Amino acid sequence: MTRAEPATSGIRAKETEVGSVFVSNYPPFSFWSAEAIDDVVARLDEPAEPGTPLGLYVHIPFCRKRCKFCYFKVYTEKDSGEIAAYIDGVCREAELYAGRRALADRPLGFVYLGGGTPSYISVKHLEVLLDRLRSSFDWSEVEEFTFECEPGTLTRTKLEAIRAAGVTRLSLGVENFDDEILRANGRAHVSKEIYRVMPWIEELDFDQLNIDLIAGMIGESWETWKDSVDKTIELAPDSVTIYQMELPYNTRFSADLMSGDDELEVADWPTKRAWHDYAIERLSEAGYHVSSAYTMVKDPSCRFVYRDALWHGADLIGLGVSSFSHLGEFHFQNSSSWVPYLEAIDQGRLPIARAFETGNEERLTREMILQLKLGEIEPQSFEEKFGVDITERWADEWKRLEEEEMLAVDDDSIELSRQGLLQVDSLLPNFYAERYRGGRYT
Repeated sequence: MTRAEPATSGIRAKETEVGSVFVSNYPPFSFWSAEAIDDVVARLDEPAEPGTPLGLYVHIPFCRKRCKFCYFKVYTEKDSGEIAAYIDGVCREAELYAGRRALADRPLGFVYLGGGTPSYISVKHLEVLLDRLRSSFDWSEVEEFTFECEPGTLTRTKLEAIRAAGVTRLSLGVENFDDEILRANGRAHVSKEIYRVMPWIEELDFDQLNIDLIAGMIGESWETWKDSVDKTIELAPDSVTIYQMELPYNTRFSADLMSGDDELEVADWPTKRAWHDYAIERLSEAGYHVSSAYTMVKDPSCRFVYRDALWHGADLIGLGVSSFSHLGEFHFQNSSSWVPYLEAIDQGRLPIARAFETGNEERLTREMILQLKLGEIEPQSFEEKFGVDITERWADEWKRLEEEEMLAVDDDSIELSRQGLLQVDSLLPNFYAERYRGGRYT
């Protein structure tokens, strides 16, 4: 197989259809409900499982523009006063968690500001947010502080403030280097803004710079994709995260397709996998190493603490509209609407809208499928933690995937092949319990 030829063996789907593909949790969100909210609140007054890491996620839902493929909760027309009110709401939400028994005396191990576009807000708003969050949580042992950025929102002054705030991992949403492709997909930035900010980022010497790319944006071709990969390598970030574009139901492109737009040409899955495969090959030639199905790292010791902690069962408190949390046996999500979110906080209530109580089976499955995204898992670790031999628990599925050359199983490990890695999200639902199949992630 040459780089320009997509693999065909074991392909789960060819055409890109409307619907979620990326697996971010288990069970899928469509099975979560309001019925478990009271149990979550009660769980906050019980002690945590000893030794469980704790992290903080803060959703900053503001953007200059909404990308046409975006399925996150974002706002593009909020003024400074509304942003200030939201920041205040997030800080008061943090105060509602502060001191609860499940979180007491537990320092944070990692912090993640995501969006939306965290770099959209002003330095003043950022400083207020972080000062107040530090008064609610213990940051003394934070190992990784990730901050997502859109190039066009950055200034030298803002980057200096981000660095001074203790950010260790800066994630730059580049996605593509072709201005026509960026415009066609609704991106707010253009390529010259990437090159404008890179010298500042290099001078400020963040511990880790990550660059995001998306294979399969509207208008992509082999030529433009190769160019984006080459330009990424020239910038020499510490890590590169590559996503294959999907079309969840709540995106502009999905709405266009469902309304019968015949002119919207979306790359099929074999093509996107071939582009992704090309990126892995080129980055490998440039000295990068596979860290997961999506991420390549320049140095094998380069870590993504947020990812690894969550995929291994860490607790996470998510602040902000639509944010997700994980605490012990519970998953839960905040209200996904601006007014209900802020009204709940004004009333002194946590703004939780839906939740799910997991059992041992769900926790085992969740950690196993998420860790498969790393490319290799050790069955012994799951037997030690859950008392289950996963090679026997899913013996038929492992055998079938081995026959399709998606992975290899031996006594010590289960390792995905390259083609298995390139389509791992399409493999994971096969491990779901029957009652959870067909669920949606948005």
